[in-house]
Amino acid sequence: MTEQTSMADIQKLKQLREETGVSFSLCKKALDETNDNIEAAKKKLNEWGAEKVKDKAERTTSQGGIFSYVHHNKKIASLVELQCETDFVGGNVEFQKLGNELAMQIASVPAETSEEFLKQAYIRDAKKSIDDLIKEAVLKFGENIKVARFIRWTLGE
Repeated sequence: MTEQTSMADIQKLKQLREETGVSFSLCKKALDETNDNIEAAKKKLNEWGAEKVKDKAERTTSQGGIFSYVHHNKKIASLVELQCETDFVGGNVEFQKLGNELAMQIASVPAETSEEFLKQAYIRDAKKSIDDLIKEAVLKFGENIKVARFIRWTLGE
């Protein structure tokens, strides 16, 4: 392997890690199995994520946080309870960012049920559903993560 090829491999590994947030070891494994094809590696990581989500779905989620969002016009607000398995993950900045994103999604796009909410297209990336976003977090953190409950208020309702 030449030094130039090695640098290209490292760049792809770094890019995949930055785009997915998944561990370097899983990114390297996905790139190895897809002949360094970034898009194919992302699909592979998503497949593995779906498998991991199934494995972790029955685990108890008693930690996490409650996240809020109030629209700039002060006429719409939301709360969401996002649960995980450990307080370590619950305190993680990326987990908290996910909670804040979900609260903003709830305020932006009304949903009556959790099932309806999970099927919605993510407002920052319509190619992903909210369920996909949560599955990515499960793969990233290695823990079961779920939306326990949410509420959306509109002024005057």
